[in-house]
Amino acid sequence: MEAVKTVRGKALPLGFSDVDTDQIVASDALKRIERTGFGHFLFAEWQEDPDFVMNKPEYDGAVVLIAGDNFGCGSSREHAVWAISDYGFGAVIAPSFADIFKNNCTKNGILTVELPEETIKTLLEEVRRDPEAEVVVDLEGRTVSGPGVDEQFIVDDFTRHRLLNGLDDVGLTLAYEEDIEKFEGTRPSYLPSVL
Repeated sequence: MEAVKTVRGKALPLGFSDVDTDQIVASDALKRIERTGFGHFLFAEWQEDPDFVMNKPEYDGAVVLIAGDNFGCGSSREHAVWAISDYGFGAVIAPSFADIFKNNCTKNGILTVELPEETIKTLLEEVRRDPEAEVVVDLEGRTVSGPGVDEQFIVDDFTRHRLLNGLDDVGLTLAYEEDIEKFEGTRPSYLPSVL
């Protein structure tokens, strides 16, 4: 997983609430065994509508996704996060997230930022008014800035540490490799070992 310090660029004003993981990436895409290549499945059914915001060329290259309340609800499919990442988004801003979705984002290098609904409303309006507007999500400073917005956000220290250092679950474990080897070296030989 790559480290995340700052996500800076254009934003996609999705704005919908209660978007579930089946809407983010439909079950048809779950036949794949890789973790990559899911970007073109992102909101695939919605993309059939020519007026859908992702079909508007002015939002091409957006790196911040602005959503409504309870984003990522529904099933626990990690594929939804893979699709968001593979499409090119590095941060998702919403008033709230489903817990499992939020945890899956953390484990895959996507920064989730919860901001008050009024702030989200301002961001959505400004980005819709000016699709070239830059939104900056600064994990080190725990701030989001953009047109009409300069706001602090809360992220726990452990999640912040993981993202700033690019540590997924395997990376976290490997940080203790020396201690694990030392412990395993002291275990009696009749016990199972990972060495």
